Amino acid sequence: MRYALYPGCAAKGATPELYQSTMAIIGRLGIEVAELTASSCCGAGVVTEADPEGALALNARTFAQAERLGLDIMTICGTCQGVMSSANRQLKGDAALLQRVNRLLEPEGLTYHGNVQVKHLLWIVVREVGLAKLKDEVQVTLGDLKIAPFYGCYILRPSWDLGFDDPENPTSLEKVIRAVGAEPVDYGGKIKCCGFPIILEKEDIALAMNGANLKEAKDGGADAMVTPCPLCHMSLDIYQERAAKKVETNLNLPVLHLPQMLGLAMGVPSRELGVERHLVPVDRIVKVVEERKSKVTHSPLSHGPLHLRSNGQPRRGKGEGAS
Repeated sequence: MRYALYPGCAAKGATPELYQSTMAIIGRLGIEVAELTASSCCGAGVVTEADPEGALALNARTFAQAERLGLDIMTICGTCQGVMSSANRQLKGDAALLQRVNRLLEPEGLTYHGNVQVKHLLWIVVREVGLAKLKDEVQVTLGDLKIAPFYGCYILRPSWDLGFDDPENPTSLEKVIRAVGAEPVDYGGKIKCCGFPIILEKEDIALAMNGANLKEAKDGGADAMVTPCPLCHMSLDIYQERAAKKVETNLNLPVLHLPQMLGLAMGVPSRELGVERHLVPVDRIVKVVEERKSKVTHSPLSHGPLHLRSNGQPRRGKGEGAS
C-alpha cells in the first residue's frame, strides 16, 4: 500500500509528535508513503469563507501533485480530511468548476483530472490494512484500559462529503481501540465539536464545550482519550487545564494522537512517539505499557501479546501461559 502523504500544517507545526508517531508506525502496517513536500495548507475551512474558488485551487494543487505520482492521498488530520473531501467532491462533480480551478494552476504546470481519493489514516487502518493485520502487529495489548474515542467534527460531517462513518453513530475508532485490546468508552461527546474553531473568538464557550466532552469521557471511566485530529488534540490537551476550571472538575485526562495509541500497542518506544510533548502527562499510561512490555521480554512463559489491567497486573489470554 502506497500513498501520497499529506501531513497538513499542524503535524509539521504545533503538533510535530503526530508526524513523528505516524512515521514510526506506518511501516509496521505495510504502508509506504511519498510525502507531498510542496503541498499547500488545505485552508482549514477558513479560506473557503473568504475565497471559495481560491480554497478549491489550494486543494486541487495538492490533488494534482498526488495524481502526478499516481497515488491516492493519506491524511493524518481530521480537519484536513473534511476540507479536502469536500473540495474533491465539488471538483469531481462540476466540470466547469474544475476547468476554472485548473486555469489557476496553469502557471505551475499542474492540472487536476479528478482521479485522486483522499483517505485518513484511520480509514486506511480499518479498511485497507485491516483490523486483523493491526492485531498481528500488537506487541502489548492495552487490555482493561478504557480509552475514549473523540472524532470531532470534520472527519464525520457533512457525511455526503466523507462517506465513511455514520456521523451520528461512528464505529471506526472503537474498532481500532478494541483491536489494540482496550475498551472504548461510549459517550455522547465523542462526535461533538472540541471548541477549537471558536477558541480565539469565544473562549468561554469553547472551553465549556471542551470541558463538557472531557468530563463526560472521564465520568464514563476513561483512562485516556484518542483523537484522529491534531486540532482537536490541541483543544483537548493544551486547553484542558482551563477547561477543567470551567466545568469545576480535575480532569487530568491524557489525550493521544491515533498513531501514538497504535505505537504504544505495537511496542514502539514512547520517546519515538513524542508523548513527552503533551501538556497533560501521558506518563501513567506509558508506565503501565513499559512495565508490561518488560515482563513480556523477560518472562519464560511469554508467547504472544500481554494484556494489561488498569491496576498494572498482567493478564494473558487463553493458551498463553496463564489462567
